[in-house]
Amino acid sequence: MKIIFAGPSLPDAASLAGEAIHVLPPAMQGDVLAQVEQGAHVIGLIDGGFEYAAPVWHKEILHALSLGVAVFGAASMGALRAAECHPFGMIGLGRIFEDYRTGRLVDDAAVALMHAPSALGSKPLTIPLVNVSATLDAMEDRRLLAGGLRQTLEDAANAIFFKKRTWRAVVAQCAEIAEPDRPQLLAALLSNSVDQKRLDALELLKAVQDARDIRSNVDLPWKLHATAFRARPAL
Repeated sequence: MKIIFAGPSLPDAASLAGEAIHVLPPAMQGDVLAQVEQGAHVIGLIDGGFEYAAPVWHKEILHALSLGVAVFGAASMGALRAAECHPFGMIGLGRIFEDYRTGRLVDDAAVALMHAPSALGSKPLTIPLVNVSATLDAMEDRRLLAGGLRQTLEDAANAIFFKKRTWRAVVAQCAEIAEPDRPQLLAALLSNSVDQKRLDALELLKAVQDARDIRSNVDLPWKLHATAFRARPAL
């Protein structure tokens, strides 16, 4: 059994995954463990809860790996957990994972965004900082940004709370940009926008599709120590 946890990073995951992959909503604490116990052989973690829900435990990922389950991570919560768990065998994919793994990114908030509820398709409503960086990289490569403008835009994006960060809000935050120049800049940002989270999520989807639907029996160079990590705290 193959599982993918996806939400705003890849809202159309169910239509892209194919019949061999079960697509579930963003993972909460205990969801990876539950799928392992239900027989999952391959798990792809893209999105996960983090603000009003307990996030995926590292220990449940390690538990899955200790049983030979292939665990992939990318794009959002998956990239964070893969950067932290890749020494134990979790497979990270994409630019965002690599940025966290190498220390270029350290703040979890760089992947945060506001999105519609799952009942309405989990469509992203704001822009995460990782997409801001990817977009500005692309525009610099095309020589579409005047000197110093990139830093101005990045500072503006960083100053905006993730639930309110849109390209329009970023441009409005830039006091250095003259009012008459703002519509043209906004149009350029929108037309050159790079959805890095989606790109990385698609890379993970391909990896899960290609993975063998079987648990590995390869000996790991580490041992999972038994703890009470499944226990729930009492209120």
